[in-house]
Amino acid sequence: MIGRWLRQQRSLQQRVAILAALAVAAAVLITGGSAWLTARISLYDQLDQELQSLAVLTSQSISQDLSTMGGLNADALRTANVTIVVVRADGQQLHVPGVRQLDVGPAEVAVARLGSGSSSRTGQAGDGEEFRIVAVPMEVANSPERYALVIGRSLAPTSGLLRAMTVIVFIGGTLGVGVAAAAGAWIARSSLLPVRRLSEAVGRITRTDELEPIAVEGDDELGRLTRSFNTMLRSLSSSRDRQQRLIADASHELRTPLTSLRTNVELLVADERTGMLPPGARREILQDIAAQQVEFTTLVNDLVQLARDDKVHTEPEPVDMTRVISHALERARRRGPHITFEVNLAPLHLMGDPESLERAMTNLLDNAVKFSPADGTIRVWMEGTSIHIADEGPGISEADAPKVFDRFYRSDLSRNTPGSGLGLSIVKQAINSHGGTVSVHRAHHRDGSEAGAEFVVTLPGTRRRNDLYDD
Repeated sequence: MIGRWLRQQRSLQQRVAILAALAVAAAVLITGGSAWLTARISLYDQLDQELQSLAVLTSQSISQDLSTMGGLNADALRTANVTIVVVRADGQQLHVPGVRQLDVGPAEVAVARLGSGSSSRTGQAGDGEEFRIVAVPMEVANSPERYALVIGRSLAPTSGLLRAMTVIVFIGGTLGVGVAAAAGAWIARSSLLPVRRLSEAVGRITRTDELEPIAVEGDDELGRLTRSFNTMLRSLSSSRDRQQRLIADASHELRTPLTSLRTNVELLVADERTGMLPPGARREILQDIAAQQVEFTTLVNDLVQLARDDKVHTEPEPVDMTRVISHALERARRRGPHITFEVNLAPLHLMGDPESLERAMTNLLDNAVKFSPADGTIRVWMEGTSIHIADEGPGISEADAPKVFDRFYRSDLSRNTPGSGLGLSIVKQAINSHGGTVSVHRAHHRDGSEAGAEFVVTLPGTRRRNDLYDD
């Protein structure tokens, strides 16, 4: 019930302040109530002891001369702030003239009847004022009757002290609750400052699309939350940059085949009206359109693959790289039937996405086939956890080597060859997503002479499959 009330239309800062105030109020109520009850019991016990001692002394005086009540008078009793009544076992009472009468009850009569023990209780005088009443047995000289001396004292001073204590506890508790509420609000405001910054940052991002990180203070839970949020912002910023770069590059690369297609189609349309094309030109244009359509399809498929790999993260599974490379080699042999493949594979196992890794190996082998001469040789071998693919093509210059994995990058030697310029980007993305690396350098023949390009893929794997399941 309280939890639902706290959650209704209240901020976290308000809830913390209210909870702090309620906690202090409960503590004050319990502590103050316990202190008040302890003080009341202590005051009443002290008063009972005083009255019992005074009753014993007074009973000794009265027992010698009951008719004159031991010479006691109203002035003496008022000075002592007490009232006295002598009660007999049959309930009859003797009073001191001029003194307020007490309401004698069964407890006091029982003390007189038994002639032993004592009683103490809170009662009233004849005028209704509260008294603390104590009774002790009393023996009267030369009388077989049993009596009890009943003595009472007004509770007005004690009640006044307890009321003052109640006021003090109330005022102190109220101040404590107020201070606790203020302190709770201040602590909540200070503690929630990073959360407020996060909220403001989210609002700023929503309004302006700016992914600026937030200043981190401290190493507590909120500090770690801020760091996690900053990591998310950096990831979003990087993803947005990649997306914008991909869109910009794609629009640039798509413009050329689309322009060429449009030009060729316009020529064909114009030829339908005017017959302007010379014999054989129409067939050449159609062949050009078919080739451009293949190039355009390859480019779009590669773009879709890059966009998909940026977003999709499959559950890792055991991957046998020997099998992956063998499948990729089957495709490469079909694309380059006149090329010789020298293959030397070794066991290599890792946890990952077999489809992504096979696509990367296929792209590397396709690249080697594309740049190899018709009677060339492509060598594929493994050293430890590294996979080497070397061709006998023109190779890659030192200036181009750092850029070949960039999206849409085409070196001077490859500008006239078919391709989207995305194949090696897909390779790098797939290998990096598995915690591996890919690099390229000049290949060399066994005699040390320069050959084409050699790509080296290094993956975090193991020679034995069972090692994948070891803790």
